[in-house]
Amino acid sequence: MGPRGVVHKHGAMPTNRRRKAAAVALSTVAVAALAGATAPQATALAGATAPRAAAVPVLDWHDCTHRGALPGQQCATLPVPLDYHDPGGRRLGLAVTRLRGDRPQARRGTLLVIPGGPGSSGVQRLTSKGEALAREMAGAYDLVSLDPRGVGGSTTASCGLAEEDRHLVTLRSWPGPDGSVAENAARSRRVAEACAEHGGPELRSFTTANEVRDIDLLRQALGERKLSAWGTSYGTYVGAQYAQRFPQHTDRWVLDSSGDPDPSRVARGWLANMSVGADDRFPDFAAWAADPARDAEGLRLAARPEDVRPLFLKVAAELDRAPRQSNVPGVPLTGTRLRQALQTTLYGNSFAPLARLLLAAQDPAAAPVLTPDVSGPMPDTDASVTVGVICNDVSWPGDVAAYERAVAADRTAHPLTAGMPVNITPCAFWKDRPTEQPTRITANGPSNILMIQNLRDPSTPYAGALKMREALGARARLVTVDQGGHGSYLGTGNACGDRAVTRFLTTGQRPRGDTYCGS
Repeated sequence: MGPRGVVHKHGAMPTNRRRKAAAVALSTVAVAALAGATAPQATALAGATAPRAAAVPVLDWHDCTHRGALPGQQCATLPVPLDYHDPGGRRLGLAVTRLRGDRPQARRGTLLVIPGGPGSSGVQRLTSKGEALAREMAGAYDLVSLDPRGVGGSTTASCGLAEEDRHLVTLRSWPGPDGSVAENAARSRRVAEACAEHGGPELRSFTTANEVRDIDLLRQALGERKLSAWGTSYGTYVGAQYAQRFPQHTDRWVLDSSGDPDPSRVARGWLANMSVGADDRFPDFAAWAADPARDAEGLRLAARPEDVRPLFLKVAAELDRAPRQSNVPGVPLTGTRLRQALQTTLYGNSFAPLARLLLAAQDPAAAPVLTPDVSGPMPDTDASVTVGVICNDVSWPGDVAAYERAVAADRTAHPLTAGMPVNITPCAFWKDRPTEQPTRITANGPSNILMIQNLRDPSTPYAGALKMREALGARARLVTVDQGGHGSYLGTGNACGDRAVTRFLTTGQRPRGDTYCGS
């Protein structure tokens, strides 16, 4: 939610930057598992049988060798069934990683870091956050994560997509400048057909339900009766599904930046909510861009914050009519690329590259420097897993005319996102229908969940998080953080929010009720 988004590789970008950019895509945010022992069982589709237990594998740990690996970071491969209905059949390999706690006398267990996406790497997530998280946990946890199916060092699949179909601005369905969706529909059909032809059984196995099962197999391989967890973005949905399916195996559970878990919409609903998310977050950028402090940096866009939005919309409309040659040959700066660059920028707090892009777009003598997310195609394997999970999890409507009507209404109500969040995707033409019903998140289970949520999240907006909070009922407490951006814990510098999560994970103490952390 990420759904991680739909998408990226970028020409000259290093691999880790490409994957980080991709994690922002139809992200933005994206998701389903089975119901739990004390919760109602998820119903399978007619004719489906319940999965059987898989043999518990042995993990062969060794020092990690990937770029940026932390001192003491270990890696291993977890074999998992391709199909849990045939646990003795073919196996896939998942890359897993850990940082051992350095206080064995104070050890309380294993803390699982659940990455976002779909399509983000848990190995890279632990690499980037491991040192900070270990300090917060005071060495009392082993920190563990994994690359889900289709990601990073795990078994991948390829749809064989053409390069032009793997740009973020094409795999995400940005309508034409006039609001037309005809090209989006044609591309979505083409992508769905390519995935059906080339993706194979590996792609069909990329589901949230299987990620949940894989996590539980990892728990068993680690020899743990219970796990604690910190899930972010799409990882909150994976975490909520795990808590629904395996409540007896959850200890202290943190959901950071949650989306609406409505099982009838899942990723489609998360994507649609991005319209509101962009509107919620844009005022932070506008205030920054109009701040007199930007004068010294040559980045001030307007005299007043309220002038920044009309300026942005004006420049985007001009680029719709007359795209500009950029610093990347053959990749012009269009209105769509500018809108996507805005959306990606709003995830974090580094606003300067977007400001430079806006200024260059208005300077006839300048060559706009594209931000990494819009400068080139993403790898085929990254595009495939991103599309695969969201399309395998739940059926999407196929009525093109209905999407066209939704786009027309949404681009009027939310011009910053121009109708993209409600537009058609490859899921509308997906060949293999979901084999399991999405699970409904309920209040059945132990009260051991702490949610943390930024008020102005562009990907998983606050309104959607409140739906997750409602679904969990007395199982959860919500910490609301008066910040913008996607991802709260160890991400915004909000000491109040960070303390609440650290206190819960290290002592088990949650706020007595939902609570608020100011900026």
